[in-house]
Amino acid sequence: MLIGELSRRTGVSARSLRYYEAQGLLEARRGTNGYRSYDEEAVASVRKIRALLRAGLSTEVIRAVLPCAGGERPEFDWCAELREILDGELAAMDAQIDELRRSRGALVGLLGER
Repeated sequence: MLIGELSRRTGVSARSLRYYEAQGLLEARRGTNGYRSYDEEAVASVRKIRALLRAGLSTEVIRAVLPCAGGERPEFDWCAELREILDGELAAMDAQIDELRRSRGALVGLLGER
């Protein structure tokens, strides 16, 4: 299928699909006319990428875990180091949340308690 068809079927813009390809998340074959061509599996891949992006993962992390993502939810086949990578991402998010809470508390203090 061409990029327009993949975009229509996934609800993801062609621009985003080209970005995913540039980031090594999605593969396209090139026809003799230079057009991108995707196989049927690309629909599931794009849905996995979107789910992982919604989870707050960077494209770099997604590139590492995508080969282990089976299904469309995604469901994970726990390949080597996947849990360690995701646990590390969760710990980093928790640290960011803690820092934001501290910053918020400091700002509330500056404004006079609300």
